[in-house]
Amino acid sequence: MYRITRIKCNFIYPIVVLVNDTITSVSQMDCQPRGGRGNRNEESRDVRLSKSLSYALRHGASKMGLQMNSDGFVFVEELLAHKQFHSFSLEDVERVVATNDKQRFKLCHHPEDGHLHIRANQGHSVQVTDLELRAVALDDPDYPREAVHGSYMKHWPSIRSQGISRMNRTRIHLAPGLPGDGRVISGMRQSCDLAVYIDVAKAISDGIQFFWSENGVLLTPGDAAGMLPPCYFSRAQRLKPSPHFMENCFLNLGK
Repeated sequence: MYRITRIKCNFIYPIVVLVNDTITSVSQMDCQPRGGRGNRNEESRDVRLSKSLSYALRHGASKMGLQMNSDGFVFVEELLAHKQFHSFSLEDVERVVATNDKQRFKLCHHPEDGHLHIRANQGHSVQVTDLELRAVALDDPDYPREAVHGSYMKHWPSIRSQGISRMNRTRIHLAPGLPGDGRVISGMRQSCDLAVYIDVAKAISDGIQFFWSENGVLLTPGDAAGMLPPCYFSRAQRLKPSPHFMENCFLNLGK
């Protein structure tokens, strides 16, 4: 009896014929059994955990009945006991924290009882009064004269006329450069097609505060209305081509 098995090869119609479990015909080209789905499933599992952690630690701890300390930390044991995290283990949490390319989370032992706790480094919509942030001053050796806020071209008319809003978050997120810059860990989504450059020195001189998060994101609460007005824009740049703009280009600030 013949059993036909399909395997992954570098040519069209990759079929191998097996007779009595013995390969009798196969191309000499490089072939390998189909597989890899386990890796994709594992990757999607980590993505699901990362998103769940982001929601719980940035926005939803109180709604979920989790106790968040004033520094933003939640005990891992309590987190994993919640129904949303029942399918995950401590090893899963440790792996996601260690491999997260944007270093969104901090996992460490509580200084008093030694229990593991975890927090988001930035991105909160809830007030975290004791989040470890480093204030930026004009005489700091590493202060960025210019920082970048990533957004989307569909929002450009509103941003150009009104400024950048912190929206429902406690702070506006900025990066010290564009994605791909060695200095940039987080602070801008890869999908952004608009970069708005901020004159940090001018904003600080006018009393607007800036802070560094632990994962290198530049944060600001903006002015009293939670905005960075257009007067602090130094330039704006389209990052991705479109049918009308085939190359990156700088935009009119309309000042």
